[in-house]
Amino acid sequence: MIIKRLHDMGLRSEHAYTAAIASVGLSVATWATSLKVEPGIGLDRADRWGIFVGEWAPTLFGLGVALSHYEQQEGTLTASVHELREQKQQAG
Repeated sequence: MIIKRLHDMGLRSEHAYTAAIASVGLSVATWATSLKVEPGIGLDRADRWGIFVGEWAPTLFGLGVALSHYEQQEGTLTASVHELREQKQQAG
């Protein structure tokens, strides 16, 4: 299961949610930068860059939801990464 593997690697739902919110800001920044840096190319290219980066947000939010559900099932939703590592070391 991909979600379990990502969770075992240390990725948590709050990491995915933070990345999703950051990608929204990055989308606006990419659009504005493309508009200023490439003035002769036009608005169409800037729009494409903004939309490309903006499509990351729903994917990352979905990943965050999947990780959150997994964390709820595992009982690790409120645990920190450090606490989980300590539990793993004690168990293994």
